[in-house]
Amino acid sequence: MKKDWFQKRVVDLAKLHGYQKPELHSGVLKLDSNENLAINKQFQYDLIDNAKKKSDVREYPLGKIENLIQALSKYLKISPTMIGVGNGSDQILDLILANFATKKTKILTSDPTFGFFEERCKLYSIPTIKISFTKDMDLDLGDFVLNAKNADILYLDSPNNPTGFQFQKKELEKLIKSFEGLVIIDEAYGEFSDYSIINMIKTQQNLVVVRTFSKAFGLAGLRLGYFVSNKNFVDVFTRVIQYPYPINTLAIEAGIMALQKIKQMNEITNLIKQERKRIIDNLRKFGVFHVFDSKANFVLFDVEGADTRIYNALIEQGISIRKLGKIGSHKGCLRVTVGTKEMNSKFLLAIRDLLQ
Repeated sequence: MKKDWFQKRVVDLAKLHGYQKPELHSGVLKLDSNENLAINKQFQYDLIDNAKKKSDVREYPLGKIENLIQALSKYLKISPTMIGVGNGSDQILDLILANFATKKTKILTSDPTFGFFEERCKLYSIPTIKISFTKDMDLDLGDFVLNAKNADILYLDSPNNPTGFQFQKKELEKLIKSFEGLVIIDEAYGEFSDYSIINMIKTQQNLVVVRTFSKAFGLAGLRLGYFVSNKNFVDVFTRVIQYPYPINTLAIEAGIMALQKIKQMNEITNLIKQERKRIIDNLRKFGVFHVFDSKANFVLFDVEGADTRIYNALIEQGISIRKLGKIGSHKGCLRVTVGTKEMNSKFLLAIRDLLQ
């Protein structure tokens, strides 16, 4: 009956898991969400205070987004007509899926990939073709090329979350150029990686590169994302698809000010890269973990079925990391965010103590 359709839809949706956020623990060192805690809290407080002085929250942010886009244009060295913004990169990805994909659209991606994107595909009943990672958490370019002809959309997070993997630049460029459908490259962790393919949007009309202020800029709580693509796509997305006022005034002003402090942001990014190497090297020295290379601000390692025990033991010591469990042939994966030197040392010492 017609009156039952609503309840039936609720029941169907309840069967989906939705994006799994990390467990909430009070009073712990939080290294579970890939947040940029290496940025000094006072530095961000000062940035927000200055942003508040330029914000009148009684008014809609009319004309403010254009100011942010101009600042992004200067940072990226990309025309402002090729830049759009959103309430976090999540919202941008969601709107692209909702308006450019259907139940008949096939999306080619990796397994695993960004969890939110996977869950959104399930929500919209969009079929996916998944290419699994190897035992060493690498992807085979050939597998993507072989499956490209069967797909309408290619989605890759580069670097990948949760593995930290990133194709060699020439390999990714080759794949993008050969793919005939829509290509979405998610560079949420791009600032921590070896390269960006953002300049390819000048020649590839089917390419959308999505980025965020949540990671390298340490503004995860403000939900500020952006993307670059060809002028026609940006125009349609911004004028027709996107909400009239997708970003709040304070987030806009904070984003502009963060871009003005790019030198300090880059220094923090370089520190995180150095600390990432230290974590990887030290975890490997223990000789009991399978530790994977990373081009992001986190490190994934397999503890072979002892993930729950180690996760709980770290919680008892006041440290929260992410328990991911089985990934491919690896049965007990954990992921730790790279923080300050002190945070990382505390984590490594806790792991050492657990192994003694």
